[in-house]
Amino acid sequence: MTQPPDADERRAVAPVVCYPPETLDPPDLEGYLKALSGYEKTGEVIAQPRDAASFKVPAGGVFRISSIEGPQVGDLNLWYAGDLNERFFSGKTRALHGTHMNLGDRLWSTLPYLRTMATVIEDTLGWYGFDAFGGGVHDVIGTRCDPYTGRLLSGGDYHYCCHSNLTRALADARGLSLAEAEVYVHDVLNVFMCTGFTRDTGQYFMKASPVRPGDHITFFAEIDLLGALSACPGGDCSTSHSSDEAACYPLLVEVFEGDVPPGWKPSKLNAYDRSHGR
Repeated sequence: MTQPPDADERRAVAPVVCYPPETLDPPDLEGYLKALSGYEKTGEVIAQPRDAASFKVPAGGVFRISSIEGPQVGDLNLWYAGDLNERFFSGKTRALHGTHMNLGDRLWSTLPYLRTMATVIEDTLGWYGFDAFGGGVHDVIGTRCDPYTGRLLSGGDYHYCCHSNLTRALADARGLSLAEAEVYVHDVLNVFMCTGFTRDTGQYFMKASPVRPGDHITFFAEIDLLGALSACPGGDCSTSHSSDEAACYPLLVEVFEGDVPPGWKPSKLNAYDRSHGR
């Protein structure tokens, strides 16, 4: 293909951040951590290998996801506990904070609600940053492994990918049929997963997660939450996913509650009037 004479000039145009977050109120990480120091553990669940577990966190509570036996990534879904239609919006979270979650970043809910659901207040893998391949940890790029894409690419059926695991967990948590629950399962936060885009073709890649037993990521719940976490069948995602080939390990979810930080209030629904120009 012939390039236009001004090709280099066009490529040299400086980028502009689409959604600069500077106008957002910064999280009070110090206040969150101080409050957490006085919290008590009120519950825990374990997402078994190639399965998922659900959990509840009240507004002002904290949940922590930990590696406990071996390197393992997890796919996280979040819903507002009062309405499953309001759920985690990975695309807007990515647009506001970047491709991978860091300390102080927030998880946002879908339109028309668009409010903060949770804030990252601890991350033992925060040291990783971006590696020489462009890989980072805790991505909001990948959608979740699912049986439909598996069927499309391999022609076979696999029932223990993250989409199916999350569907079963939500169905059990809310007493729904699988068909009723599946429509609420959504794009995920890939906890502990190390991913990026290839430099030459821009394809989504995964590599062995740097997570080790004892590593964890901790979230402050800004609203009442129902969560579900799948222990991905890809294990540490170093070679494959959506199969029984990888070594897989459980993930622990712990919930903590106590006196909220002074002045803290649950996140409010987005103030847009929804008139849409009429």
